[in-house]
Amino acid sequence: MRYLQDPSEAYRRVDFDARVFGADPRQLVDLCLEQFTGSLSRAIYAAGRGDNAAKSAALTRAVSSLLALEMGVDTTNPTGPALIQLYQAARRSVLDSAVNFDAERLTTIRADFLEIRQAMLQAARG
Repeated sequence: MRYLQDPSEAYRRVDFDARVFGADPRQLVDLCLEQFTGSLSRAIYAAGRGDNAAKSAALTRAVSSLLALEMGVDTTNPTGPALIQLYQAARRSVLDSAVNFDAERLTTIRADFLEIRQAMLQAARG
């Protein structure tokens, strides 16, 4: 277990668990979007440094975030199918980057998801 060896991973895990506990659905979506975009940033940075282990860990976390987002989609909502399609397409791109890393594509996906997150946060504020 990496968090037993890496104090920063242990702190990240505690922070994550604390934020999940008691969160409402919108907060959970926000957390998943934050984790996804942050993971892509870490993967791009790690790839630039030639750190394949960190890149792989970040890509794995990104896929996990997308799966959590997809599982939470309300398919009865009119936007549900479009969200599922978006998450699946992003997941394919992330998985493709595990074999043939494409920083430019991941940067574009990251920017798109940051824009989605910002729009969601603004809508929540009213």
